[in-house]
Amino acid sequence: MFSKILIANRGEIAVRIIKTCRKMGIQTVQVYSEADAGSLAVEMADEAVLIGPAPAAQSYLLADKIVEAVRQTGAQAVHPGFGFLSENAGFARRLRDEGIAFIGPNPEAIEAMGDKISSKKLAAEAGVSTVPGHMGLIETPDEAVRIAREIGYPVMIKASAGGGGKGIRVAHSDADMAEGFAAVKAEALNAFGDDRVFLEKFIVDPRHIEIQVLGDKHGHVVHLFERECSIQRRNQKVIEEAPSPLLDEATRAAMGAQAVALAKAVNYDSAGTVEFVAGQDKSFYFLEMNTRLQVEHPVTELITGVDLVEQMIRSAWGEKLAFEQKDLKIDGWAIESRIYAEDPYRGFLPSIGRLVRYEQPEEGEHFGADGPYVVRNDSGVREGDEISMFYDPMIAKLCAWGETRADAVEGMARALEDTHLAGLGHNVPFLAAVMDQDRFKSGELSTSYIKDEFPDGFHGLRPTQAQERILIASALAMHEVIAEQDGDPSERTDWIVMIDKTPHGVSLSYDEDEEMILTLTGGGDIRLSDIDWRPGLAQFKADLDGEAFTAEVKRVADGFDIRHRAARARVRVLRPHVAELYARLPEKAVADTSKLVLSPMPGLVVSIPVTVGQEVKTGETVAIIEAMKMQNILKAERDGVVKAVGAKDGDPVAADDVLVEFG
Repeated sequence: MFSKILIANRGEIAVRIIKTCRKMGIQTVQVYSEADAGSLAVEMADEAVLIGPAPAAQSYLLADKIVEAVRQTGAQAVHPGFGFLSENAGFARRLRDEGIAFIGPNPEAIEAMGDKISSKKLAAEAGVSTVPGHMGLIETPDEAVRIAREIGYPVMIKASAGGGGKGIRVAHSDADMAEGFAAVKAEALNAFGDDRVFLEKFIVDPRHIEIQVLGDKHGHVVHLFERECSIQRRNQKVIEEAPSPLLDEATRAAMGAQAVALAKAVNYDSAGTVEFVAGQDKSFYFLEMNTRLQVEHPVTELITGVDLVEQMIRSAWGEKLAFEQKDLKIDGWAIESRIYAEDPYRGFLPSIGRLVRYEQPEEGEHFGADGPYVVRNDSGVREGDEISMFYDPMIAKLCAWGETRADAVEGMARALEDTHLAGLGHNVPFLAAVMDQDRFKSGELSTSYIKDEFPDGFHGLRPTQAQERILIASALAMHEVIAEQDGDPSERTDWIVMIDKTPHGVSLSYDEDEEMILTLTGGGDIRLSDIDWRPGLAQFKADLDGEAFTAEVKRVADGFDIRHRAARARVRVLRPHVAELYARLPEKAVADTSKLVLSPMPGLVVSIPVTVGQEVKTGETVAIIEAMKMQNILKAERDGVVKAVGAKDGDPVAADDVLVEFG
């Protein structure tokens, strides 16, 4: 077995690979850019080598630097993780030519499957179902519009070398096609150094289901069942699960057989994923093959017990697979939530900065109200780390396993409750909202799920009646703890707890075990026990009527800001006559920004195609901002005349900087 492996990646996947290498007794070398000098991966690895400045094009994407680091450290193999050079056939071939093992498939398989156009032709030849589309390359917007009309809208514009949700747009009209074609070519050139684009029919109300395959260098290939990745935003997966709630045994077997047939057709070895778009009627069509480890691989590991990173290493060493298809079984259900540094309340825009607080749920087995569940958290950052604008804004991949899907969903909801982040925007409240939705719990998913369920964006959810009880109990308990510590216990029993501006009458008492009993006006008692909180803590933990919960809390001047899952509110504990005064306070007027186009995120100005004095119509592009390797097109939301332009091409901008002002 290899004695030393170099990891040509960063963040959580680098940490993930190091953990398996440690388990196998293999030393690790971590390459890093200047931005990652103090990273968790660098701290965990046995050796670390600086390979360049922060931009990936000057560090993680430079094969020369990687090979030089291999020579310098005496590593025998390179694990590329995902992204960067993981699907670069030229890099894999160069390593092979220099006698360095590539922990991934052979370069010929990468080449065959890495190009989405040639891969579809190979899939069709292997008997795999394929989506209707135009397999040839398209050079001009006019040609793209003509072909799109032939296929029939809606049409998906895809970069041939794309991946990770980048270089993909859906066009519903000629205008969409003309604009989207240019944007996809630009994104593809920037992210992958390859601006080739092709078109395919967009399946209405589709589901995204993929099959995990695993092969060795002796011709053996198996599949490890499917993952459902339909909860997506801007073609980027957000929540994944295994198995899929859509598939029956017959469809699962058929998809698995096609995936294995395709892998064998290209002599595939190592881990890979065959992606399908599926209709609600269980019809399915080949999308592409990812010739690498997938971001969402943990859910497959949780339901099969197979360490995919270990299997990749063993395959690269030349070992035969230690199991056959008949040995693999699905055990339970697993869900993964991608925790991103992004602000769901501002259209999920990237949020960079320092991770001031990061409290993670405890990994391992837990006992919920409905049954046991297991938590796994793959993270590459620690409290105090910087989330950089140069890389993907992922903080962690939080996973929950349960014996049933319902157990896994509730386990994930509880794990999200136990996650606390501060210092930047994050999507934990949004992920919690999805877990609580009846539609998600039913398994009726599609790739338009987020757009369907949150058509006006995410603004949090109103507290349910059960959550109101949690907010009331948390606020009153914290109020009592603070009074006791201040040496000023009120000994009052009657309070008004205001959730925002809604009053709730509460009588407070204690039983013989000193547990809090809250009697609500209008009926119902709340018993609060096992309280775990003191001033300064950001999480309030307790049992409400015997069921554990965690709320995110912040003490403010006149009460508390409390969030439970997706519900957030200002909660005040008041004497009755003070509550009457609060109810009369006027609402604060919101500032009028309707004449301003603000930068929605930190980034670089690609272009501002308007000038002072220009008349602009609703829907016209007024600015293009690039952040996290994605181009964001900002359009006018009203007709108007440009009064001022606040930035120029190439300028760095912060969130809420004024780009264009209308008169």
